[in-house]
Amino acid sequence: MVLIPGGMLNMGGDNSQADPNEFPKHDVEIDSFWLDETEVTNRAFAAFVEATGYVTVAERPVSWAELEASLPPGTPRPPDSLLQPGALVFQPTSRRVSLDDPSQWWAWTIGANWRHPDGPDSDIRERMDNPVVQIAWEDALAYAEWKGKRLPTEAEWEWAARGGLKDAVYPWGNDPVAEGEPKANFWQGPFPYQNTLKDRYYGTAPVKSFPPNGYGLYDMAGNVWEWCSDWFDFNFYKSPEASRPNTKGAEQANNPFMPFQQEKVLRGGSFLCSEDYCSGYRNARRMGSSPDTGLNHTGFRCAKSQ
Repeated sequence: MVLIPGGMLNMGGDNSQADPNEFPKHDVEIDSFWLDETEVTNRAFAAFVEATGYVTVAERPVSWAELEASLPPGTPRPPDSLLQPGALVFQPTSRRVSLDDPSQWWAWTIGANWRHPDGPDSDIRERMDNPVVQIAWEDALAYAEWKGKRLPTEAEWEWAARGGLKDAVYPWGNDPVAEGEPKANFWQGPFPYQNTLKDRYYGTAPVKSFPPNGYGLYDMAGNVWEWCSDWFDFNFYKSPEASRPNTKGAEQANNPFMPFQQEKVLRGGSFLCSEDYCSGYRNARRMGSSPDTGLNHTGFRCAKSQ
């Protein structure tokens, strides 16, 4: 782990790509804390599972009652053949599509889980140093507690990502993400149908494949989205609680675009982020996802109080 020095975070959006939920910018005092220098790898997560026998959410039987509670009223029950253990897997489209409908490139895949991140015919034997994915929030929390750690707060995560730079757009500074040598693992080309592979990776990359930020942290931009401890509240930055020292975020989730779904915060972007879609590798970029959701671009790293 890396010791992240405390200081005053000016939290929130830094450029014209910032979403409304990244404003207003506000100051948050952050105490020193420890943070994993890399995302948790398949190798590390396998050791956890071997030691504890833990079964991830994506490997458990699907409960329609639990699933229905997060869906709009009246959503029809899928056939039992689809209510089987699995997770969401990215599927590129064959042509340019509207970027307003993620269902065009995400497919519910029975048999997808952390051992088989891209579906039942995939495995992690050649990816042991890549970040573990298909991890639900409660899976990440279980691993962190086993290690005697915790998940970082959203404010801690952003403070660490900035690496000591003030108001920089990216962990490396303000140089455009697509100029010069690859700075992170992200999507190059028109998303979601053509990736030019300028950074050499179509999916996840082994940790430490790109330079660290000023605090010695790797992959704070791109590779996989990372779970934080906070509930995702679209309007949280407008509340007085957002500026409290070491804020732990909202007491409950609030996403007006997903009103029936409780969501936890994700940070950092992934190999699927691009300039025309999400720009998730920005320091201030926020996203929410339901705690029981596994995707093949979602992982985590752990924190620990000093």
